[in-house]
Amino acid sequence: MNKLKREEIFSRFYNNNPKPTTELEYSNPFELLIAVILSAQATDVSVNKATQKLYPVANTPEKIFALGVEGLKKYIKTIGLYNSKAENVIKTCKALVEQHNSQVPDTREALEALPGVGRKTANVVLNTAFGQPTMAVDTHIYRVSNRTKIAPGKTVLDVEKKLLKFVPKQYLVDAHHWLILHGRYTCVARKPRCGSCIIEDLCEFKDKVDI
Repeated sequence: MNKLKREEIFSRFYNNNPKPTTELEYSNPFELLIAVILSAQATDVSVNKATQKLYPVANTPEKIFALGVEGLKKYIKTIGLYNSKAENVIKTCKALVEQHNSQVPDTREALEALPGVGRKTANVVLNTAFGQPTMAVDTHIYRVSNRTKIAPGKTVLDVEKKLLKFVPKQYLVDAHHWLILHGRYTCVARKPRCGSCIIEDLCEFKDKVDI
């Protein structure tokens, strides 16, 4: 895919949705961090249902840590892998209090040092909470990047690096959200909705579906 095509693709994404954001519900960087940790192998809808009950009771590192692992589980038991997630969230809250003055750090190294926080989670927080031009490649972004040929790659890290290189700079901060939403609602896994796609004429997917 050439540079002009990529510029037109992201121009259309921008015109269609000038201010994209995550579908996770949060009001500060800490709430976002916890929601993203909980969202691993779970839907944003299921996480939002849990945090809608949790955050009115506890939405600071101190308050969630005070719940303890078992206390936290009561709020997140509807989310997949809730046992391990509860352990990681409590450990992360402890680390934030003891090492970061209860504030979410804004560097990759500090974020990835927190329990339950990998590269993808760190990228989401850096991008969404702090406006940094990072690219958190999930299953949707990986699929869209390879299918459309915007940034094909054999690994998640390969796709991430190519997106950072190929996405026009003026669109880089928001590209993460556009690509996720496109993969979630239009360029879906089993049968992409090509007929209703705003970039269909620019996409280089060979087996387009006309619906």
